[in-house]
Amino acid sequence: MSDQTHLEEKIAHLTRTVDELSDIVARQEGEISRLTHRVAMLMEREASREYDAGGSSPLADQKPPHW
Repeated sequence: MSDQTHLEEKIAHLTRTVDELSDIVARQEGEISRLTHRVAMLMEREASREYDAGGSSPLADQKPPHW
């Protein structure tokens, strides 16, 4: 096998690998975005529950006792 053929095969393999990794990163970006949105919704829901339970303000909005 010539050096040129070997290099062409290596480039083809690397190109395929980069394409696969790009697809994985794009899928993970979407998943992270969805999960971030869900966490924000859960935090809002929990803050609302704390407020409805009789707290003057959600615990996350209160200053720590040492302030």
